[in-house]
Amino acid sequence: MAPSAPPSTHGAICGTMAIGRPDRNPTRGNGTMRITTVRHQGVSRIAVHEQGDRWAVSPTPGDLGEHLCAGTVPEAGYDWPRVTAEALTFLAPLPHPPRNVICLGLNYADHARESQQAKGDELALPEAPVVFTKATTSVAGPYDDFILDPSVTSELDWEVELAVVIGRGGRHIREQDALQHVFGYTVVNDLSARDLQFRHKQFFLGKSVDGSCPMGPWITTANAVPNPHNLALSCRINDTTEQQSHTGEMVFSIPRIIAELSRVMTLIPGDIIATGTPAGVGFARTPPRFLQAGDIVTSEVEGLGTLRNRIVAPDS
Repeated sequence: MAPSAPPSTHGAICGTMAIGRPDRNPTRGNGTMRITTVRHQGVSRIAVHEQGDRWAVSPTPGDLGEHLCAGTVPEAGYDWPRVTAEALTFLAPLPHPPRNVICLGLNYADHARESQQAKGDELALPEAPVVFTKATTSVAGPYDDFILDPSVTSELDWEVELAVVIGRGGRHIREQDALQHVFGYTVVNDLSARDLQFRHKQFFLGKSVDGSCPMGPWITTANAVPNPHNLALSCRINDTTEQQSHTGEMVFSIPRIIAELSRVMTLIPGDIIATGTPAGVGFARTPPRFLQAGDIVTSEVEGLGTLRNRIVAPDS
């Protein structure tokens, strides 16, 4: 097995903060279950869930991404104020990821089939993971509105996904070791501008509209998710369930994805990997259905939380 990349490599990507020990996953040995970044009293801070509706909030400003880059996760101390969720504005757990969100395409067999049928392509499952990215500026909070600008897209689609957050970086990670590198899991809605995606052939522009990656509402640490391939996931538009599936239906498992990615590139703490969406997206319907101003999109992964994002017009 090749050694992990040296700390200097991670530090250069994460910013000026040192990575700490590259062999350390900050979730190991830590009792944290739900942790995120919030705005409290007008300042971004880390919040840790305690029980019921009570959260412990860091007395000092900062966000979770900074700590993951440093190889540490703060623990709630006696000096952390305890507040209810009503006192907090929930931001994306990693509001400023160290680099683009890594995404998997066609990673559920039923979605691969519906996509290929809609485009008139030959029906076949991918032989290797289909990888693309979303710009960091696409990341949004779990309850943020999405501004639907008709001069940008008229074909906005939905995609509920389980996302993996890397806590321990490395290169050439073996499949059997891959889950040891996971800090935790969260929910993502990979909102997609299909007209841009298909017009430009490559996915990047259609996947990178500002605010098109709602995320959260928190990260559930890996020690609280014994089997990430045993979770129901769903997406509702207003009161209608459009996607309903199970993470066990993935074509490529999370360990396989991590192994494939790290064979080519160094994974770093704070990397976000969205693992794909099941069938039920709008563009594959007859006729196609796309989001409109006034729609409310609810994305849920069992045990990890729920996103609720309203689609709004630019002048609302």
